[in-house]
Amino acid sequence: MSIKFYTSIFLLSIILWSCGNPSVGKPKAVPTVAALPKEIKTPLNNPNTAEKVQLGKLLFYDPILSGGKDISCVSCHHPATGYAEFLDLSIGSNGKGLGSKRVFNTPNTIPLMKRNSPTILNTAYNGIQEKGDYDPEAAAMFWDDRIKSLEKQALEPIKTLEEMRGHHFDKNQILTEVAVRLEAIPEYKKRFAAAFGSHEPIDSIHIAKAIAAFERTLVANNSRFDQYMSGDSTAISLAEKEGLALFKSVGCINCHSGPMFSDYKLHVIGVPENKKVLVPDSGAEERFAFRTPSLRNLRFTAPYMHNGVFQNLKEVLEFYEDISVGKTRNESVSKAMFDPLVDDLELSVKEMSLLVSFLNTLNNDNFDKEIPLTVPSGLAVGGNIH
Repeated sequence: MSIKFYTSIFLLSIILWSCGNPSVGKPKAVPTVAALPKEIKTPLNNPNTAEKVQLGKLLFYDPILSGGKDISCVSCHHPATGYAEFLDLSIGSNGKGLGSKRVFNTPNTIPLMKRNSPTILNTAYNGIQEKGDYDPEAAAMFWDDRIKSLEKQALEPIKTLEEMRGHHFDKNQILTEVAVRLEAIPEYKKRFAAAFGSHEPIDSIHIAKAIAAFERTLVANNSRFDQYMSGDSTAISLAEKEGLALFKSVGCINCHSGPMFSDYKLHVIGVPENKKVLVPDSGAEERFAFRTPSLRNLRFTAPYMHNGVFQNLKEVLEFYEDISVGKTRNESVSKAMFDPLVDDLELSVKEMSLLVSFLNTLNNDNFDKEIPLTVPSGLAVGGNIH
């Protein structure tokens, strides 16, 4: 038989294989961005109610939840700072002051936290995908994605030595201690009964549900970008629209996609270490991987990255420009360890101002800033923050 015959048979086999393999010849899916939905999802076993949300808000502001009764959730997630904190690395137990003015008391034996406190604004949408799908019971939490759901996340700071527990109680004691404290306060007994029923105990499960219910009300879902994506073509300027086009073309959208501008995946990009952290932070799976943060409300969440090493967006974009050409700024992370998506970045200095202009369209300061005048424990609202 001729070479021509065998060539024809070979080509035919390739065609047939391609037809049977849907990945061959199929264009790569292009990530998209979208407006945030107006409604939030809640777990089936923790629907939001007014009573539960109000209880959760009081718990959020009450230092009764901490080992030393000196720190509350709001100490590191205050509405004045966009429910984030103007510090690179947070100061929890045995601290005083708020935001960038927060310092340790003296003497002090509590270590500095090794990571930056991200905002809890819009965490009700954590895990949301490009088409708006998400499961609140499987929502990614923390920089290393080690916990799923706001309910489970709410208890972790209470149990952590450098966050809220301090040296006062062991990790396996603190949640029981907090429940006993709340049980002894008549107003909390009344509020827990109203939120969950008088037959339900005051315990860590219901504490977490109440705090999570409140946190799900902390949404900022009407930015100028949301208005633009909902049909108002005048909501953002021409320069901001050019910034959006650049955001897509230079590769930012590969990780920062969907309504929250996060794919909620772990990536290795070699962020430089914060020199205040003595041991390199190896992140998730000990491979220096960290979850993609949301880009919403960046105005309120500086400094940036998991360790707060960049003070402004210019520094962040300069870092991305460096890694796009293979330059590593972390001696523990080689170029070979970089996420493959880094190869798709094509960022230059001349494009940065347009990108920053676009990112500003994601800011929205219309969120709950009301602070309770008192908390049922009678302790200082927020703890030792003044």
